[in-house]
Amino acid sequence: MTDDGKPVRKPPRQVSAAYLQRAALAYLERYASSAENLRRVLRRKVDKRCRLRGEDPAEFQDMIDEVVAKSLRAGLIDDTRYAEARVATLRRRGGSARAIQAKLSAKGVNRATIAAALEGGEEEDEEKAAHALARRRKLGPYRPGERAPYRDKDLAALARAGFRFDVARSVIDGERDDPEA
Repeated sequence: MTDDGKPVRKPPRQVSAAYLQRAALAYLERYASSAENLRRVLRRKVDKRCRLRGEDPAEFQDMIDEVVAKSLRAGLIDDTRYAEARVATLRRRGGSARAIQAKLSAKGVNRATIAAALEGGEEEDEEKAAHALARRRKLGPYRPGERAPYRDKDLAALARAGFRFDVARSVIDGERDDPEA
């Protein structure tokens, strides 16, 4: 027991390849991930354990790389599939191409993979996404009551979300794309 009455905690076990494999599988069971994102997650786990044990986390970098490579070979992670799924999800929620590119870059997906996932139907998808965001945030034609005093604020909201001015203007100044929404 320590001076303040709390029990002394044992340091965690040393990092092993089996531990890293279990941690990777547990993470991938819950979340879709890119290879670089999985590497970051495992690196954080190793850093925490090493800090508690007083060890150098650089010693375990090869183990982390091996677990990520093994996950790639087994098909548990695939950056292309991950990027395509995230693009579809973020488009449905109203994400602009710029915002999607930023989010995927933050997850460690390379630019070529992002460009391939965003390719095709760009203008049409961008306008649909802008309508989805406007509908979700009740902007422009989806705003209840008088819309005119809020036009500039609605345009600014779409601009901050990463949509080009012409797309934002067509959504805010236009009518609803579907009367039932």
